Amino acid sequence: MRWDTQKLAREDDDALPGLTKPSGLVRSVSTPEFAGMTFHEVLAKSALNRVPAASDMPFQWTINPYRGCSHACTYCFARPTHAYLELNAGEDFDRQVVVKTNVADVLRRELARPPWQHEHVALGTNTDPYQRAEGRYRLMPGIIEALAQSRTPFSVLTKGTLLRRDLGLLTDAARSVSVEVAMSIAIYDDELQSSVEPGTPSAPARLATVTAARDAGLECGVFLMPILPYLTDSLEHLDEALRRVAAAGASYALFSALHLRPGVKPWFMMWLQREHPELLPTYTRLYADGPYAPKEYRNWLAERIRPLIRSHGLERRRTVSFDDGTGSGAAALRNSRGERRSRSRREQREVGAPTEAMLF
Repeated sequence: MRWDTQKLAREDDDALPGLTKPSGLVRSVSTPEFAGMTFHEVLAKSALNRVPAASDMPFQWTINPYRGCSHACTYCFARPTHAYLELNAGEDFDRQVVVKTNVADVLRRELARPPWQHEHVALGTNTDPYQRAEGRYRLMPGIIEALAQSRTPFSVLTKGTLLRRDLGLLTDAARSVSVEVAMSIAIYDDELQSSVEPGTPSAPARLATVTAARDAGLECGVFLMPILPYLTDSLEHLDEALRRVAAAGASYALFSALHLRPGVKPWFMMWLQREHPELLPTYTRLYADGPYAPKEYRNWLAERIRPLIRSHGLERRRTVSFDDGTGSGAAALRNSRGERRSRSRREQREVGAPTEAMLF
């Protein structure tokens, strides 16, 4: 099936519900190359997304070249964002991916505007920029080049081994701007990983990508996010995970516990009931009062994993573009305002609400 013959000259059953002929939608594409997937190619009006002022994120701008993600992680925080398209947060999120085909061109125009202050831009804050579709659409090279040419610092968080394709571009960019990369590798049990993250590359493949990034001269951390209560929080699992992360040459390791937003929780619980029904009552109690695991559990987890991070030499040795792994997991571009935060707020973030979901 040729992609360039899929233009929407008529109403298409695979088009977005209610948006079969919308402004900005170029075509909806299905191909045997990506069995079961539909890509909705759109012309974006903007590339830079401003983070709401009320957010605690220490960066103000993000770029999301895709909406929806074939990695199909059952816990992905971004699932409810598909609702605006009248798509569901379950299989539609995994299989109906919106592609902003002109994102690099739009970004260049936005970065060239006089008001742009060259603030840090984070990629990978919603859906993964290196999911499988990127192999076809190649949006990231143009994005990287646009950011580097405009002297805009940026960071990339991904589960996609396709990052290796662009290591040359990233190292070139790092000569003129601050560039950080990080791999999200939460699960080191192959069977569990293929069940809860069915569309992601294996942990060994991702660890090899960390090694490749470090060999290229880039800082590259690993996010153990999310840690799944009673599934990946055993001492043995955490110690083995961090041993492998250290062996891969990672710059640092960050962590936080599972976070289940409304709209994500039902999908994850369906998976849990199917794969680990014995844990369903426990999770129901843990997440009965909101999206976060109880403070007691998070404190317990931090006390368990921090010594392991130290013993494997994976503490963050300098300021990087991602925040403390104990509770926030967000990019931490420290500035004077951030350093003046009260001790109570620092302590709250140290053990408090994890925001790793903002990144996946």
